[in-house]
Amino acid sequence: MSSEPRPHRSALSPAALLGLVLLLASAPAATADGDAHAPPRWELGAGIATASFPAYRGANRQVTHVVPLPYAVWRSERLRVDREGARGLLFDSERFEINVSLDGAIPVDSDDDGPRAGMDDLDPLIEIGPSLTWMLTRDRRWQFRIPVRAAISINARSTSQQGWKIHPLLRYRSANTVAGWRFGGSVGPIFATRDFHAYYYQVAPEDAIPGERPAFSAAGGYSGSALSANASRRFNDVWFGAFLRYDNLAGAQFVDSPLVETDHAFTGGIAVAWILGESRERVPREQLPVGAR
Repeated sequence: MSSEPRPHRSALSPAALLGLVLLLASAPAATADGDAHAPPRWELGAGIATASFPAYRGANRQVTHVVPLPYAVWRSERLRVDREGARGLLFDSERFEINVSLDGAIPVDSDDDGPRAGMDDLDPLIEIGPSLTWMLTRDRRWQFRIPVRAAISINARSTSQQGWKIHPLLRYRSANTVAGWRFGGSVGPIFATRDFHAYYYQVAPEDAIPGERPAFSAAGGYSGSALSANASRRFNDVWFGAFLRYDNLAGAQFVDSPLVETDHAFTGGIAVAWILGESRERVPREQLPVGAR
């Protein structure tokens, strides 16, 4: 089976684009040095991003997307849109933050020659739920974050919940730039319910092929671990970002599924955006939530 990157059969849905945008952290909070004291209320722009990743965790086949990329920053007391995605802030203090967070996943095409041959295609997922962040250091460089998200599959006709996922993370993000660059990273295990694992890895008896693809019933629990790193830099009105993620599925509850071809996976991408406009209104740092200052 070839693992060469190739385009997905269908255009990115809104859900898939959302997941890719959040994964790329496409809307950075950093502003030009002159705005460090009082950044603009909002910034808007546009760019382009490319990313390569497995069709799903455990698949050998890589897919590559090149997509237009929105750039948006919004600063307010309760809603934050920045390089970490879109979050509805529920609570913020010097040491703890609770917000509503989002993530997403692309649709999966069941190839004629892949392990899912003859099985139904999978719809894209949107993940949404609360997230608790504990600031381990006063400068907020080191954080422990626990997002708990419901996974919802979406197509043109309906939506359906596909279980829950929890991804405890030890995170690092640089407080200051290094030669103009900001760096970050995270590492942590992933856990998911039976329904979430079944969505990707279960093989029903009617989909089993004797001697090739045995039936498999997924269980909930450990879902592997992930290590990621990212870097970004603002060049006046141009922003550049890159990320790399490594997934290890050894010991995952679904690793014996016939749909799992490998227990390693790499995801990577780059993005560039042009900031086209910003508000005249400035937001004093003391009026922003602690985590956005």
